[in-house]
Formats: sequence, C-alpha cells, structure tokens
Amino acid sequence: GVVPAVMTDRFARLYHGYTDPRDCADYTTITKPAACLEGSADAQNAAAYESLLSNTLTFITASLTGSISDQHGRKGIMLLGLSLSMLSPIVLVLMQIFHNMPPLCYYLASATTGLVSWIAVSLSSLADVLPPEWRSAGFGLILAGFSLGFALSPFLAVLFNHFQVSVASMCLVIAGFFVTLFFFPETLPPETAAQAAIIREAERIDRTITQKLIWTVFRPVRELAILNRNMLFRLLTTLAFFSGMVQSADQTLFVYYLEERLAFDDHDIALMFMLMGISGIVVQAVLIKPFTDLLGERIVIIFAFLLGTAVNITYGLAKTKTTIFLALPVAAFTGMAFPTISAIKANNVVSQ
Repeated sequence: GVVPAVMTDRFARLYHGYTDPRDCADYTTITKPAACLEGSADAQNAAAYESLLSNTLTFITASLTGSISDQHGRKGIMLLGLSLSMLSPIVLVLMQIFHNMPPLCYYLASATTGLVSWIAVSLSSLADVLPPEWRSAGFGLILAGFSLGFALSPFLAVLFNHFQVSVASMCLVIAGFFVTLFFFPETLPPETAAQAAIIREAERIDRTITQKLIWTVFRPVRELAILNRNMLFRLLTTLAFFSGMVQSADQTLFVYYLEERLAFDDHDIALMFMLMGISGIVVQAVLIKPFTDLLGERIVIIFAFLLGTAVNITYGLAKTKTTIFLALPVAAFTGMAFPTISAIKANNVVSQ
C-alpha cells in the first residue's frame, strides 16, 4: 500500500532518527530497523485517529447534508464532497515532493472527507430515480464501481512506483470531480425540493434574528433526530454503526497488519486488491439482487454479519498468506449489508 509505506517512512525519518537512504518499505518484516517499526506504529495510530475523526464528522453532518440536499439538490453537495476527497491525494503527492512535510497534514486532509460524504449523497441520487425494490441492487452497483477500482489498482502498483501511483490517484479523483461537474444530472424531483423548502420555512417562521441564528447553529443536532424516529431506525443505526466500525478498521489497519504479521509486499497487496475487486463486482453487481429477492433484506443482513464475523476471526488466526487470499472472496459477501441497510432506510424515509 502506498499510504502505509509513505507514512511509515515519514514518521521514521522525522520522529525516530531514521536516516538510511533506503525506504522502510524496502526491508522485510524480519530485517526492518527499529525506527521503521516505530514509524509504522505511529502511522497506524494516526490512521486510527483519522478514521475516528472522519467517522465522527460523518455521523454529525450526514443527516444535515441529506436535509440540505433534499432542499437544494444533490449535485452541489456531491461536488463539495468530491472537493474534500481531492485534498488527501493532493497532500499525499506533496508529501513525496517536500520531504519535511509532517504526516499530520495528510491525516487532517483525509479526515475532512467526513464533513460531507459524497457517497451518501450518491445513494440519495439513486433513491430519487429507482423504485424501492431496486434500491439495494442499485446501491450495490455503486460499491461494484469501487470494487472495479480495487480490481484495476494492481496494474498501477505493478507498473509504477509509489509517487507515480499517487499522481495517478490524484488525477483520477480530480477527473471524477469534473466528470460530475459537467455530466452528472440533478436527480432531486422539483416537488421534493419544494416540499422540503416549505417545511424549512415553517420551522423558521415568526422567529427573531437571534432565534434563527440559534436554530441554524443547532440544526445538525435536530437533524440527527431522524435516527431516533422509531425502533426500526434505531436498529438500523446500530447495525450501521457496528458494520461501519469493523469496515473502517479493516480499511484503515488491515494493510499494516498484513505487512507486519504476514510479510505482505507490494505484489501481495496488489493481488489482494484484485481479489477484493473481482469478488466485490460479482457480489454487488450480480448476486445482491437475487439474494434480497430470495431471502429478504433481513436475512441478507444477518447473513452478511455472520460471514463478516467468521472472516475477521480468520484474519486474526491466519498464519499464512494463503489463508488471507482464501478468505477475501468470502469477505466480499459482507459488503451486502451496507447497501441493504441503506435501501431499508431510504424506503422508510420515503414512506414516512
């Protein structure tokens, strides 16, 4: 992984006295200097704190951004989220140009993506145009797009060095912003926007300027009330919380774990991402719709969580790389939980 390699080396050089011209990533797990091991520990801690901050921001602002997009449209909010998503790839490139740039800059830039989740807005866009019975499959297609990126990323790792991969990643994210700017349509129905505007105006009517200011400041807190609307939403929120916590840990620390415990190198990581990508495409683009039709959304969520539990236990007990590679296709089925939960939420928000 590019980010673990770059951050481990930067922490080792800036804070642990590492001066060897070789990068920390060039060593094996057994021969890695103590400074590199300490740098890796620092990088893992920083990634964990960054993930915590990003997810906390998402929890606080997601309902608010959803409410704003209900009134003012999806496209503008999505562009704002994509703008924030461009920051971390840009900073990652800059860090490899300016060698004294502290790693804190990258983690802060990455955490800001939690302010506006463009993925959540994209789900709202799909909910605007898809009938309820197709929403879980439609949401799965978004994740299939991510899986396609995972499947193709190994080619970048094999063909280019870390800096070149970082530049390519930055260019792709920037290209995604402009594609959305020029080609993505506004999906919010005019009647939905008008209804939301009436509701917001009714909430602010007959208020003084001070009361309106207080109303605006505390609006994010009020928007969170949707999570406590009824028992269904409380259960879905709890499920999403635990699912997101595990998924975030996997995304943040899994590569560090594999590199340190099982001596994964760049080629192993590339193969892992390819397997994850191909498996994710099959599950999200092909299997999720038949599964939800045959088993129902509730059973699909239970099935995904059970497999997720088994897979993470397997990761923890794994002694060889082969075990990890065998577990990865099974892990793809855990990804059915997120689009299914999102579809249930979208359907019930609309119905109420």
